[in-house]
Amino acid sequence: MRLSVGSFFLLAILFLPFLGKSQHFFDGFEHLFTAPKSYVIHHTVDDLVIDGRADELSWQKAIWSDEFKDIEGDRKAEPLYSTRIKMLWDEEALYLYAELEEPHVWAYYDKHDMIVYHENDFEVFIDPERDAHNYYEFEVNARNTLFDLFMGTPYRNGGHAAIDWDATGFASKVFVDGTLNNPDDLDKKWCVEMRIPFSSLTTDGNYIRPKGGDFWKVNFSRVQWQTQVKDGKYIKTINPETGKNYPENNWVWSPQGLINMHFPERWGLAFFSATPAGAKVDVQFPQDEILSRYLWLIYYKQARYKQEHQKYAVSPEELNLPARYAESGISFSIRIKTSKDKYTATLESENGIVLSINQKGHFINQQKNRK
Repeated sequence: MRLSVGSFFLLAILFLPFLGKSQHFFDGFEHLFTAPKSYVIHHTVDDLVIDGRADELSWQKAIWSDEFKDIEGDRKAEPLYSTRIKMLWDEEALYLYAELEEPHVWAYYDKHDMIVYHENDFEVFIDPERDAHNYYEFEVNARNTLFDLFMGTPYRNGGHAAIDWDATGFASKVFVDGTLNNPDDLDKKWCVEMRIPFSSLTTDGNYIRPKGGDFWKVNFSRVQWQTQVKDGKYIKTINPETGKNYPENNWVWSPQGLINMHFPERWGLAFFSATPAGAKVDVQFPQDEILSRYLWLIYYKQARYKQEHQKYAVSPEELNLPARYAESGISFSIRIKTSKDKYTATLESENGIVLSINQKGHFINQQKNRK
């Protein structure tokens, strides 16, 4: 399927659950199958200086993303303040510019790898292989303090954050339209510009350098706390009923459907275009992303089945799903191989696509891995 787009495109119809008689397959999981956001990353046309300003020609031509939404999507109210991003790339790095409307810009954490989401922050998540494993996270507060980490496996599957991992060559700069940590005035916004070298996205020296036509999974989150002023400093507001801080707001680019950023399959798609910023491009949406929904439905249903039966289902039929489907004119089948506390579900299409997922949520496109 080809789509003519400018700097971003929406594909809601492709990601809606089955209509009509097949709708019931997704009952109870609809919030995990809303349409992800998509963005076309154009190539730079000039050199970018990381200064938090984004006043180069490339940034001027790059299109803003949609406004951020609550992490749960339309089930929650619109965010109080505007957040939006732009992206660019060249042969060496991914560039990101985020603009966060904020009347009270504050941040006190000032050392690398301090857990800056305990304050207001901006967060970037990148999964170059689109396998829902082996992804990278970058968090920056308004003091430009970086918290970077690597996740080999999501928390839900027993993973642990590798906080000692550092992104070599990463650069960022914050611009504050107002004054940092001054409760006596009103600010307008804070902005962060980032340069993320592709060579930094590795734990063993091997990394993926994208080329025009590639898709990566990405998402962006803004953590926002309720605050008050005490002794001239911003502090988090305490809920008098619980004696604890009010929960933070999580505003994101592509809504997750639940309060958890570590469901990488729910992130949006970034398309690397070889065309310069401002150009139009013809995008072919990846068929493996369209078909992957069926394996993720297996994954969610298997987790529920295991809770109820203390074992995994051995066939789609045990999960009240058919073994054969058709989507966008493509026929395909799904089989499940189960052994004790493990399973692998494999999708094979008539046009040669072979995808698989296991109990740890590791999604694999076997054709891509053979390249």
